[in-house]
Amino acid sequence: MAEPVEWRADGIPRSARFDDIYHSESGADAQARFVFLGGCGLPAAWAGQPQWRILETGFGFGLNFLTTWQAWRADPNRCRLLHFVSIEAYPVSQEDLLRAAAGSPELLPLAEELAAQWHGLLPGFHRLWLDKGQVLLTLCIGDVQPMLRAQRFDADSIYLDGFSPQRNPEMWSPETLKSAARFARRGTRLATWTIARTVRDALAQCGFKVEKTPGLPPKRDCLQAVYDPAWELRRRVPPSEDQIAEPGHCVVIGAGLAGAAVASSLARRGWTVTVLDASDEPASGASGLPVGVLAPHVSPDDALLSRLTRAGIRAVWPQLEQWLVEGIDWGATGVVERRMPGDARFPANWTADGPNESWLATPERLRALGLPADAHAIRHTRAGWVRPARLVQAWLAQPGIRVETGRRVTHIERMAEDWTLRGVDDEPFAQADRVVITAGFDSHLLAPDLPLQPVRGQVAWGVASPDSQLPAVPINGDGHLIAHVPHKGGELWLTGATFDRDSEDAALRPDENQVNLDKLRRLHPEAAAQLQPDFTSGRVHAWAGVRCASGDRRPLVGRMGPDREDGLWVCTALGSRGMSFAALCAELLAARWHGEPLPLPARLASALDTRRTWT
Repeated sequence: MAEPVEWRADGIPRSARFDDIYHSESGADAQARFVFLGGCGLPAAWAGQPQWRILETGFGFGLNFLTTWQAWRADPNRCRLLHFVSIEAYPVSQEDLLRAAAGSPELLPLAEELAAQWHGLLPGFHRLWLDKGQVLLTLCIGDVQPMLRAQRFDADSIYLDGFSPQRNPEMWSPETLKSAARFARRGTRLATWTIARTVRDALAQCGFKVEKTPGLPPKRDCLQAVYDPAWELRRRVPPSEDQIAEPGHCVVIGAGLAGAAVASSLARRGWTVTVLDASDEPASGASGLPVGVLAPHVSPDDALLSRLTRAGIRAVWPQLEQWLVEGIDWGATGVVERRMPGDARFPANWTADGPNESWLATPERLRALGLPADAHAIRHTRAGWVRPARLVQAWLAQPGIRVETGRRVTHIERMAEDWTLRGVDDEPFAQADRVVITAGFDSHLLAPDLPLQPVRGQVAWGVASPDSQLPAVPINGDGHLIAHVPHKGGELWLTGATFDRDSEDAALRPDENQVNLDKLRRLHPEAAAQLQPDFTSGRVHAWAGVRCASGDRRPLVGRMGPDREDGLWVCTALGSRGMSFAALCAELLAARWHGEPLPLPARLASALDTRRTWT
């Protein structure tokens, strides 16, 4: 539930929880420009930088962020990538977010873009993608100290904001300020509106040189500080314990969802990327599925996989909106997940306020979808269908990326400062500063120590007339059904899939059409009855692919192994959730390369790291 806000007659918002106002009478945007940007020397300080990383305690209505974003947009010398990490225990509603920005014409359009992604703010991290991914806002929802412990990066600027030290002492405690100081490098500038003696003393003890400066009326003073401790700093270990990379040339092996996402993330950070694929065209493997379901995993205890898939869908959703055509390349239709007998993935007492932006489907909704009114099903709103190959094409079309097909890499070797990639005839394909292996199950040929498993899957699909009575919303459960996807001369439907562990054979098996029809009968009897004639007459097509899974069914993102030189990485084992995981894993890899804020809490990021397999 959103934090309630009281709006005074003069338009100043007030928090009943803390019995304090959100900003001074001079206005939040004026305070942001004067106290925070001015106190941290922005925008001049980020001029010409590859990236700038800001840590904020206390997001509130986001006006410090919006003002910083607006200054970044207006600056011709801005940094390539702006990271803004903010902690907020009690997020306000979307309506209050917009109301707070309504009095600032230059901020309101940005607030509307922010509000479009202001949803599903459960405790944890939420990465918001803005300005084509050049502005990344990481919202850390929760109490300040746990959230600071869950994140780690070297901040270039620190904004200390929040309700007054008297009203909200935890936000300004010596322990909190010490935790914030751990993000500072020598030269990091800090700004805040409070000049409380306890805050000044705690910052000084943490290594900041603190100075009171004239404030924005009606306040007399504000505070500025620079991290410059008198003691010798220990060598700072990057958050990922990996060597921070400068953008150069990277070769990505594999042009499926994982490889295309990695290439796009790195190119956005200034890398020149060459993508090599053994097939004749991109998305020829498991990513060539005609159409797939994008939906979160659900569990009664909100387990690890549930949180990871939610983060993954949040990561890819704005990119679908950015680069694909809704209704043709993808559909934001939502997904209904039906609970089958014996399936305990979600409890019967879920309500409209449940996690995953999902709620129990009403009997009326179930009947409209052709399901029994007493069926137990959940409707996911942040879900839909996607043509994976279209997403791959969009990612690979970004500037800075070159794709070479028909290039099967058989071995990689270190040559002086570069990596050299060779094929079957020992012909060198390319040289690179870094290499990322994203070749699905074929990754095991180049990374034999990784615990990879092939999982073959086959689906059935066909073309129905536009007046088809198939469900308008994808149905998920024991298998899935997608319909009404635009296709030449009609609308594509797809159902399946089979699941054969340890099978690398992608050849079609005619008998598995019947297996998929039987699955459909259990999932949606009416749809199975409608499509039975197509199966009987042989008008049904089949598609098969081999997915790549790890031993624990989670993606593998990181260096190849403990004894491997830095520069040889993998992003693989996305399993049957490639669309949910590809963008998230690519951003996690890029964050580790550049010492950026993590898109996930540290514990969740570790759950995807290759280091968990090192024994």
